[in-house]
Amino acid sequence: MWTVNRKLDAPADTVWQILTDLDAWPRWGLTVAKASLNGAAFELGATGTVWTPVGVPLPFVISELDQGRTWGWTVAGVPATRHGVEPQDSGSRVWMSAPVWAPAYLPVLSLALRRIDEMAAQF
Repeated sequence: MWTVNRKLDAPADTVWQILTDLDAWPRWGLTVAKASLNGAAFELGATGTVWTPVGVPLPFVISELDQGRTWGWTVAGVPATRHGVEPQDSGSRVWMSAPVWAPAYLPVLSLALRRIDEMAAQF
């Protein structure tokens, strides 16, 4: 997997809330217009729908979860990005990974990290 990361002044729990709040996904994710879960909980095996900016709905599954630290998903049955946050002495480090076949997606992920940084500063 290809990974980008960013040091943030925000605490890890704040960043985790942003990473797992589906209503926040369109604010930081360039390829997400809307997202919803089929159930109420963001948990391993949870399913939902993510809409692309052109309105295409795609099913997703939370395929990896270490609560408060990392999550990954499959979108339309394809392994997609992974997301994580690590506490640091003063703040946290947030990271995202793209599958090995998608290095061109790294600039999109870098922009997402910048947006998360901006959102966390307003928390």
